Amino acid sequence: MAHGFMYLTAILDIASRKVLAWRLSNTLTTDFCLDALNEALARFGTPDIFNSDQGAQFTSGDWLDRLKATGCRISMDGKGRWVDNVFIERLWRSVKYEEVYLHAYRDGREAQRQLAAYFDTYNRRRLHQSLDYQTPDEVYFGARTEELPAVA
Repeated sequence: MAHGFMYLTAILDIASRKVLAWRLSNTLTTDFCLDALNEALARFGTPDIFNSDQGAQFTSGDWLDRLKATGCRISMDGKGRWVDNVFIERLWRSVKYEEVYLHAYRDGREAQRQLAAYFDTYNRRRLHQSLDYQTPDEVYFGARTEELPAVA
């Protein structure tokens, strides 16, 4: 942004590429990441395996304790191995080139609004070649997106 930085985190279902939850923050702390994790767990349940990189937010006691409480297996990428987390890296590329680089957000509120619209389109309408030209919602829910209610 013109004045400062915003940090984005997302919880992604690898099989469908669906963004289950996301948060934007002007500080690089664990709390906004935990908010996204808690939303994803509440809305979509506990995964068998949860993978992340080794960033400070994802190696913090609060983050690990929350995941351990669910009973899922915790997987972390090898240090310096972006390819281990290629699915989220691909999402970040799409977000940057299809949304962020095209807009000069005035402030965090505008970024929040624009990204909400982007992720809605990404999940419900954006076709993915790797998903046989289906949307993430179609793959995740096994239904046409027209049948799904919009997420508020």
